[in-house]
Amino acid sequence: MPIIKHWTAAIAWMSVIFLFSTDIFSGSNTSSFFRPFLSSLLPSLTTEQIDLIHFLVRKFGHWSEYFILCLFLMGAVREHVPDSRQSLRLVLSLALATLYAIGDEWHQSFVPSRSSSMYDVLIDSIGAVCGALWYVRSKKIPDKSY
Repeated sequence: MPIIKHWTAAIAWMSVIFLFSTDIFSGSNTSSFFRPFLSSLLPSLTTEQIDLIHFLVRKFGHWSEYFILCLFLMGAVREHVPDSRQSLRLVLSLALATLYAIGDEWHQSFVPSRSSSMYDVLIDSIGAVCGALWYVRSKKIPDKSY
């Protein structure tokens, strides 16, 4: 059943996002791996440059998590909303992704090594918008495999 497959994928990905929001993936824990790795890879980088790259990688992580989530949500919502209502599909998927982003940041506010940020919700939402638009665009490209 496609409906179960699509919702299972979306919920499984939400679980991955939840895991990434725990102490295990806090900035201090990821930097303990990231800094030495990047220093050995590019020894000429300063501490400030490494910190900036670490910060940008973490923010790209937010964006990409929600890009992927929205792809899964678009597939799941598609099972409920007809093709003629594609804009409703888009709005529902984006609303679900944004609500999950808000809930995820709220969850992080209870994790001692994490903090919550509305800027992260904004980055998450932008990732979701990009994912939804990519999904819509990819469905408009005709399949040329015969």
